[in-house]
Amino acid sequence: MSLQQINMQGITKALRLHGRQLRHAVVQHMNKGIFSWATLISRIQSESPTVIIPHMGLENITVSEILKAKGESEAGAVYWCNTSNLVHEAIKHMTAHNVGALVVLKSGDMKQLAGIVTERDFSRKILLPGRPSEETRVEDIMTEEDKLITVSSSTNILRAMEVMTDKHIRHVPVFDEKVVGMISIGDVVRAIVDQQHQEVKQLKKYITGDYY
Repeated sequence: MSLQQINMQGITKALRLHGRQLRHAVVQHMNKGIFSWATLISRIQSESPTVIIPHMGLENITVSEILKAKGESEAGAVYWCNTSNLVHEAIKHMTAHNVGALVVLKSGDMKQLAGIVTERDFSRKILLPGRPSEETRVEDIMTEEDKLITVSSSTNILRAMEVMTDKHIRHVPVFDEKVVGMISIGDVVRAIVDQQHQEVKQLKKYITGDYY
């Protein structure tokens, strides 16, 4: 059996175990016009090919593992802005850190969550209507706290994907009494692909005799 055949078997196994849920997530986001498969694949391929999470099975992976792999286990790694910031400033902040969303904190109380602002908000509420980003406040376009969808660090990765799919969202703040990070649909897909890649590597070792 060739290594290519082994790889194909691994991919087939991945799709059989989780493919329906993964395909459903992708289709839902594409239908809503808020998901670019080409962009997602490009981002995944541009990142380091090293393992981001030790192999432990998708049923055992939580959001916490994703945050640790992203280096967001410390509060200082959470990218944010406040309600009084101009949209132009928020977009520059996203660009500088190569992220698609920012946690929004309340002006005057930097510990209190006010909402989230995303590239989608910028496109739909600034670019399309032609509003000036240099004159518009983040609070005018953000998703407010009462409409905000969050997960906790203990949420299972498949549950997180289900939430994002059902609510048609690409970014979800991670909230454990305070904001501890942010995950995207790209983070979730990459973690799933990475886990299945590790299963294929283990299968290769078994077939080539590394296991006795």
